[in-house]
Amino acid sequence: MDYLLTEEQRLLRDLARQISQERIKPVRARLDEEEIFPWEIIQDLAQADLCGTIIPEAYGGLGLGALENCLVLEALAEGCVGVATTYAASFLGAYPLLLYGSEEQKQRYLPPLAKGEALAAFALTESQAGSDAGAIQTVARKDGDYYVLNGTKQWITNAGEAEFNTVIALTDPAKGARGASAFVVHKDDPGVSFGKKEKKMGIRASVTREIIFTDCRLPKERLIGKEGLGFIITMKTLDHARPGAGSLAVGLAQSALDEAARFAKERHQFGVPIFSFQAVQHMLADMATRLEAARALVYAVAKFIDSGAKDFSKEAAMAKLFPTDMAMSVTVDAVQVMGGHGYMREYPVEKMMRDAKILQIYEGTNQIMRNIIGLALSKEYAKKK
Repeated sequence: MDYLLTEEQRLLRDLARQISQERIKPVRARLDEEEIFPWEIIQDLAQADLCGTIIPEAYGGLGLGALENCLVLEALAEGCVGVATTYAASFLGAYPLLLYGSEEQKQRYLPPLAKGEALAAFALTESQAGSDAGAIQTVARKDGDYYVLNGTKQWITNAGEAEFNTVIALTDPAKGARGASAFVVHKDDPGVSFGKKEKKMGIRASVTREIIFTDCRLPKERLIGKEGLGFIITMKTLDHARPGAGSLAVGLAQSALDEAARFAKERHQFGVPIFSFQAVQHMLADMATRLEAARALVYAVAKFIDSGAKDFSKEAAMAKLFPTDMAMSVTVDAVQVMGGHGYMREYPVEKMMRDAKILQIYEGTNQIMRNIIGLALSKEYAKKK
């Protein structure tokens, strides 16, 4: 797909790919095995000026668009989706501020992110509110010039490592989702604590924890936008983030395909490389075709967003759905091509298969993506009658 990219975009991707090859791949097995948070790699990205890709220049960032962000995420995911998720989740936490934050909030919180001096997290999910985001129970009660937060957020990426969290809580529980609001909460605010590091099947370099709010008092200036905007902020944030999840899937699948094809050229059975067997060729052909289709979709949706489109929920869901399903199937096939070797930890594809699964789950399950797409289609075709 290089023909679609400008020289500057290729240089940006190649810079991220160089970090992926030189700094991530050599340590990804150890990061996974020992569940090490990749602070040193985040600092490498900061030194390369890659922590502020989508942050405007006015706040110390590069002021780039969705496509450039997707290119960096794809390149990093070629090395390790756990590391790339850590990086991507910080932008997820930043989107509410980028989209709805006050000028004072942007000036305070965005420059440290752009410099790599801080990470962010986005705190939405709760034990009873996963796919049903409107079922959150965390409450923010107004108390004079403060809001008092009580509740628990579950499975929050970067929790405990991020300097600040954008948190969705109910300011008017009687209104349900329409009574949700968004806040900035610092990790060291009184009343904030964190659960244990979750033990996960994949993306083990990424940290996932609960965030617990116990009478956490926030000054009213920490409210993002205005009361009642929380659900809209959530949906817009996820719309912007979902093509990034698709990019992670593309990078992961590319790496899995590369490993499988390399193995098929080197592995001999019956006196010939297994690449010469039509059964293996067909598997690799299907893997490569699905991969290129997914890459084209992600790039197209990213360019659509960068064109200034106002409503791209359907397209963002497609850019998350198809690539992440593709990555799951490609990594499974990569293990199959490599046979018993692929099943062993000595080879990276078993990790890739474990990492791929979460891409179908976080930032909205792929079943929810189908709901979003289907609802949008029903509305579109209703207008055509």
